[in-house]
Amino acid sequence: MTPITLLLQAAPDQNFGLRMMLNFALIIPIFYFLLIRPQMKERKRHEKMVEGVKKGDEVVTNGGLIGTVIHSDGHRLTVRTGESTRVTVDRGRVASVLEEKDHLNMRSEE
Repeated sequence: MTPITLLLQAAPDQNFGLRMMLNFALIIPIFYFLLIRPQMKERKRHEKMVEGVKKGDEVVTNGGLIGTVIHSDGHRLTVRTGESTRVTVDRGRVASVLEEKDHLNMRSEE
């Protein structure tokens, strides 16, 4: 064999295991900061918002119902969606609490 042929042949990578470990060591923090941490912060924000729902708040449910909370009982809320329509929803299914300015913006769009 000539020296050129030996140089052209692929030599086995002796640092393959080290490179693989380094890749995993870099992927784990990337996943944590880009996926896991923001999701945990959003979950905590949502839990805090749901715990603060009280009588008289205007809420939007995950199903899209918009109404006013008329009764709060543990994990359940009674929401008035119309003049005589009352719906009981799980507290965790509240998507957002509308603020007064959001409520006024919705009225002006109609």
